[in-house]
Amino acid sequence: MSTRTTDLAALWLAIAEAGGIDNYVQNQLVEHGFLVERRETDTMSKAELKRYKAQLKREAAERRELRKAAWAAYRETHIVHLGDGVYYNDAATMDRWDLDEPEARAAANELPRLDGPDDLAKELGITVAQLRWLAVHRDAATRIHYTRFTIPKRDGSERAIWAPLPRLKAAQRWILRNVVEHLPVHGAAHGFLAGRSVVTNAAAHVGSKLIVNIDLKDFFPTITWRRARGMFRKAGYREQVATLLAMICTEAPREVVEWEGQSYFVALGPRCLPQGAPTSPAITNTICLRLDRRLSGLARRFGYTYTRYADDLTFSLPLAHTGEPRVGALIGAVGHIVRAEGFQVHPSKTRVQHTGRRQQVTGLVVNGREQPRVPRSLKRQLRAAVYNLRRGRPLPAGERFERLIGYAAWIHQAEPELGSELLAALGGLNPTA
Repeated sequence: MSTRTTDLAALWLAIAEAGGIDNYVQNQLVEHGFLVERRETDTMSKAELKRYKAQLKREAAERRELRKAAWAAYRETHIVHLGDGVYYNDAATMDRWDLDEPEARAAANELPRLDGPDDLAKELGITVAQLRWLAVHRDAATRIHYTRFTIPKRDGSERAIWAPLPRLKAAQRWILRNVVEHLPVHGAAHGFLAGRSVVTNAAAHVGSKLIVNIDLKDFFPTITWRRARGMFRKAGYREQVATLLAMICTEAPREVVEWEGQSYFVALGPRCLPQGAPTSPAITNTICLRLDRRLSGLARRFGYTYTRYADDLTFSLPLAHTGEPRVGALIGAVGHIVRAEGFQVHPSKTRVQHTGRRQQVTGLVVNGREQPRVPRSLKRQLRAAVYNLRRGRPLPAGERFERLIGYAAWIHQAEPELGSELLAALGGLNPTA
């Protein structure tokens, strides 16, 4: 902590002990002899009046300096403001949306006690002013705490990733480890959880008569900072801390605009979970707890098995099921629940896969009684790529070496031996190295 920060923190402590800024300023004026006793000026001589006005002017100047220093101390030790459209109150009062006994809920969830910004800043190893800097929202900013890049999707399109810069990433990791990972998650969730993966998700649907895949549209952007704040409130934190946690974990989708030689990152919508922040996947699992409960109940009622991997919902009907599959009724009921929980079904990504044809769940083949396995076509594709790279041939148009590495790492989850073989082969073949 810098000397200036320490001095301002000590100054605010003195102000608080004095009973506030006004009392502190008044006391300082008296103590240092700047406070002028007010008198009638009608009977003063010109010389006396001149001296009196000079004294008042000196008092006014000193009052301004004292208030300026007090405001600097206040800003150093308080959040003050988090940007347009973000309600924040430095007064630690009970908000009507807070739980009746939030501390008890936080203790039940084994969360660290965070009674205000001071506590959160201390846990993060930063000052309150730095905490505000990480959390504040600006509709048009010259600097943000993220860097943008893209990664290829399996369908060949690009996915935008907003990766947090080191200081913000460190704060998000603390929140992930100490808060979000302690919150309840439904057993049907398989994404971004220790001991679970695309393989465990697909394994729940091996040997099914019928599989229904339903995707959620704009999954991460749908979870705004207000929804994240609600999650932190339910976890056991009051309005102040819940707002700060939510702001740290979210960012607005942005577009870079050039204006008069300056680049601006312009917000295109509300702050939401960015793909790339370490907190985002775990927050989605917690926020989807009620969605997963409702869809699991629906699946049982229809005789199906339900799992979710991120935005990918899967329902499967066991081979032993003898009744009608009622696929249309299931899909309609799922859509109703999804909308009620604040999400939206992707209209073009609902698939029904019958037995007798290849069935896939999160990219893995689940036909028969075998364990989930990688499609043969992908294995052939990667083996062919390794073969061609070894012979100095270029990659096909539109293909990227990074995507091949990603495919090999994905294969490693389902078929570790083959995945290790492909990763080792690709490791010494990078054509751009």
